[in-house]
Amino acid sequence: MEIKIVKIEKPAEINFILAQSHFIKTVEDCYETLVEAVPGIKFGLAFCEASGPKKIRMAGTDKEMKKLAIKNAQKVGAGHSLFIFLKNAFPINVLNRIKNMSEVTNIYSATANPTEVIVAETKQGRGIMGVIDGGLPTGVENEKEEKERKEFLRKIGYKSS
Repeated sequence: MEIKIVKIEKPAEINFILAQSHFIKTVEDCYETLVEAVPGIKFGLAFCEASGPKKIRMAGTDKEMKKLAIKNAQKVGAGHSLFIFLKNAFPINVLNRIKNMSEVTNIYSATANPTEVIVAETKQGRGIMGVIDGGLPTGVENEKEEKERKEFLRKIGYKSS
């Protein structure tokens, strides 16, 4: 077995979700789930089929996001992996709906952070072992930082005043 580290390529401001799913039906179901969740959502998704023709299946509402999804799916190349790149939405807006899709078996990451995917490769193929999507903690927040965090959440509308 060989372990590989694959860096996700994307602009810093773009959020993405990396998941595992088990059936090509995922592509159409995920498309419908995303457009129902956020009106006018811009996204691209790519799914690596694990058997049969083993194609990268794709869909989306934004050409640039579809290209990112396909490019990263090609780089990681792990069967049953699902890449979703979001332009005018955040993972928090769609994640529970994606988790509830009957085909989705695992969510590895949902972030805009720089991300590395840990991939294992054997004679049979590739699988995702996990992701690294953040740095080491620098300490524990103090009272001032806690207050700033709470104010920020209210400023961006995720908590009420």
